[in-house]
Amino acid sequence: MDTVLHLADQFIFDSLYAKIWPSYTTASKTVAGALISSWPRDDIMRMTLSIFIITCFFGWILYISTASLSYYTVFDHDYMKHPKYLKNQIRMEIECAMSAIPFMTLLTTPFFVGEVLGKSMLYGGMPRTVYEWSYLVLSVPSFLFFTDCGIYWFHRWMHHPSVYKYLHKLHHKWIIPTPFASHAFNPCDGFLQSLPYHIYVYMIPMHKYLYLLMFVLVNFWTVMIHDGEFISHSSIINTSAHHFIHHVYFNYNYGQYFTFWDRLGNSHRQPTNEQYDKVIRVDQKVMARQAHDADEIEANTLKDKTL
Repeated sequence: MDTVLHLADQFIFDSLYAKIWPSYTTASKTVAGALISSWPRDDIMRMTLSIFIITCFFGWILYISTASLSYYTVFDHDYMKHPKYLKNQIRMEIECAMSAIPFMTLLTTPFFVGEVLGKSMLYGGMPRTVYEWSYLVLSVPSFLFFTDCGIYWFHRWMHHPSVYKYLHKLHHKWIIPTPFASHAFNPCDGFLQSLPYHIYVYMIPMHKYLYLLMFVLVNFWTVMIHDGEFISHSSIINTSAHHFIHHVYFNYNYGQYFTFWDRLGNSHRQPTNEQYDKVIRVDQKVMARQAHDADEIEANTLKDKTL
């Protein structure tokens, strides 16, 4: 984030803040003929505002671009015939996500500010030794394993009846999700599921550019598991078919990337031909049964205080 902030300051914020809050000190009003701001780059309030704007703006761009690409090139549009597919659902998903992203950004901004101030364990520089390159490569599975664990337990906790209706129920409004449902959360829900990413770099060293790349890729992945096209039949990777089961059958497949934690927590449900066979999955009787089961399972879960 420090590099992103530096570039944004250089090309956008220095001139923007100079126009909004110009310096009125005669000796420092201009630098090389350019008007400067009374708000220095290292002011923590300026950094916080700048990081919020950057994160929110790129959050919107990344969400709309990746979800649109997935919707028009990958998403199985036959699912729009499902009885649990809502009228005007895509518009509602987009409105929900676009309004949630600023609030999720507000909650995550302090972590990014801490990273810029050097409080995290992010590091820079080009790896030079075999050990440094090996560590860089191994950071990827380490990051995925740690964050998958955290997301699994946060996600499962949010399915507990005492908190579900306050935090996570909004996302399960989309029983038949489209790629636009990927970020259509209650902001606190989205923040909690992103928390493991931030915690990781405050606990374990990671290269800052790799972290930035992984942050972008996990947003791609979040869209992909809502794409409704069940190409992979993996029993190890938490695929879009696994996540479809989560939306319909509710109490299964809480993981983000792998099925490991679901297997460990006895919440794994492997997809079947109901997801993989195109003829079966668009059958109206199958869809009707899924709609009935979805309503019944969620209702029963909300009544069960022992989960």
